[in-house]
Amino acid sequence: MAKIKPKQPFMKRHNNIVLLIGLSLLLAGFYGIMYNQDDEWVMTEDGLLSYPEREELEYSVMDIDDSNSNYTVKTISYTSRETQINSLLRIPGMSNNNSNAVPAVIILPGAGITKEGEHGLSVLLAEMGYASIVIDQRNLGAIDVEKDVMLFRNGAEPVEFLMVYDALMASDVLRDQPEIDGSKIAMLGSSNGGRFAIIATSIDDSISGVIGISTSGYGSDSIDREDVIDQAAYDLYISIDPDNYVGNISPRPFVMINSLNDTIIPYDAAMRTFGKAEEPKSFGTVDGTAHGYTDAMYPYLKDGLEEIFA
Repeated sequence: MAKIKPKQPFMKRHNNIVLLIGLSLLLAGFYGIMYNQDDEWVMTEDGLLSYPEREELEYSVMDIDDSNSNYTVKTISYTSRETQINSLLRIPGMSNNNSNAVPAVIILPGAGITKEGEHGLSVLLAEMGYASIVIDQRNLGAIDVEKDVMLFRNGAEPVEFLMVYDALMASDVLRDQPEIDGSKIAMLGSSNGGRFAIIATSIDDSISGVIGISTSGYGSDSIDREDVIDQAAYDLYISIDPDNYVGNISPRPFVMINSLNDTIIPYDAAMRTFGKAEEPKSFGTVDGTAHGYTDAMYPYLKDGLEEIFA
């Protein structure tokens, strides 16, 4: 016959409950401290990433190529969280513009794509009269989710946060160039780069607008909070989902361009992200299965930049 365990006295059970509540509050405070380490990066009440301040700008010009009469290319290395980020700055010839200072675009490549891999897009922007800076993203834009969760749980800055921060520092590099109109800087990203471009634009309201090519959010709002087992992993997921940031870009223009049958980013996923953005916004659809920029996207790219820099 099974023995029935006597019930605990009410006061003892009450003390246990108080202890559990106290422990829960202590852990909540502990996570709060971890997620706001040194105010280098902070989480908003909505669980989104924010950078109240950025470090002092440090960079060096490694090389200058002015062999092409249509543009000048500078190889620049800048410091971002004690890491050297390599970039290519392309400035169009002044003959393409009516003023001495030109608008500029920060180009964030997709995963696995180097700054040299975006050469064609950068040249195309120069032909339109826009300067651009293309960066080599950390890990070439690749994401290690398990590592980022571990870093986040331990109060360290996840690599995905750092990728956003690198993009913001690139805007500071642009503003330090005398040829650049610092009031007209846009973000442009492809695939994973588009996700970081959206988040960075939402964080920094001095960015004029953003163009996302072959990109989308993660749809984190489809998760039922009651089903969450790992709170740190869930909090990180919320904080790096572009879907949670697009609504904060307005009144600046938000532009998306996607192939109808993109083989990597489903068209429906891109449309869901677009639906969460506020006006002004535009969506360019092209036929095909290509992932990333194609010549067919040119009209949407041109119109989008004109709207952003109007």
